[in-house]
Parts: sequence; C-alpha cells; structure tokens
Amino acid sequence: MPAQQNRPSSHTTSSSSGGWNSRRVAVSALFCALAIVASFIEIPLFPPAPYLKYDPSGIVGLVAGLAFGPAVGSCVAVLPWVIHLFVEPFGAVMGMACSLAAVLPASLVYRRRHTRAGAAAGLALGSVVAIVVAVAGNIVITPLYSGVPVDAVVALIVPVLLPFNLIKVVLNDVVCWLAYKPVSDMVGR
Repeated sequence: MPAQQNRPSSHTTSSSSGGWNSRRVAVSALFCALAIVASFIEIPLFPPAPYLKYDPSGIVGLVAGLAFGPAVGSCVAVLPWVIHLFVEPFGAVMGMACSLAAVLPASLVYRRRHTRAGAAAGLALGSVVAIVVAVAGNIVITPLYSGVPVDAVVALIVPVLLPFNLIKVVLNDVVCWLAYKPVSDMVGR
C-alpha cells in the first residue's frame, strides 16, 4: 500500500489559506461578543435628534472585517442586531443594514488592496455606502414603522440624517483606523 501523501484533505481548512481554525473561530466569537456588548452602549451624539443614538459596535465590525475578512466582519456587524430585533425591531433592522453597508465594502476593498491606502479607500467607500443605506432606509422604514409621512422624513435628510450619520461613520472610521493595527497584532492575525 503506497504511503499516504501529506496534503490537506478537501474537508479541512487552514488559516494560511484564509480558512478557519480553532483560534480564528475563538477570536471571531470574541469579536462578536464585544460587538454585542458595544451595541448596548447608546450615546446621543446629535442634540437636534436625541432619538438617534450612536453605538460603537460598528467599530468592532470594521476591525473584524479588516483583520479577518468580509465573512467575519459581516457576522460581527449583524449578530448584535439580531439580539436587538426582539426589543426594538426598527432600530435593529436599520442598525443591521447600516453596519453591514459599512463593513462589507471596507473589508472587500481591503482584502483586494491590503495596504494602508486600501484600508483608507475601503473605509471611505463603506462610509458612503452606509450613509446612503441609512438615508434610504429612513425614507422607507420610518414611515412604515412610525407612521411619519415620507415628506417629513425627506425634510430631515439635510438637517438631521446626514449630519448624524456623517458623525457616526467618521467616528467609526477614525477609531477603527487607530485600533486596527494594534488589535490585529494582538490577536495574531
């Protein structure tokens, strides 16, 4: 009987090929747990609209997406909002859509261009997509959820929705930019 060649089975993955190993699963779970905790921290950033609250879970999703790719970033971006669906469905759907809209483009661009410029371009693209999703989502979902006329929501775009979401994405991007390298080094990407 010939000696079995030492090659990986088609049913295994390795971290060197971007696959999963126990360490990567554990670190991804830690990112998910951190994002869940962060999603319960609600900060009213914009005094004209105190009902719009910022939570730092988007930072965790962005760092996870840059460090481990779009799949992990997407899980970390979505999972906290699944929990919130049971308490506040409107906010959870909006949070999920906006987080995913920021994390997916950022992590996809960075995976393709694994440089500081690629990270900056990805974060910028993710910010633009997240703002578009937030505004469009408010135009569609707010009237359905709260009965506010579409015209009233459209009137809030420039004075409320754009400034709030701009502050949110800039804050997420700046903290992610500062935290990514130290966190990535610490978890031994």
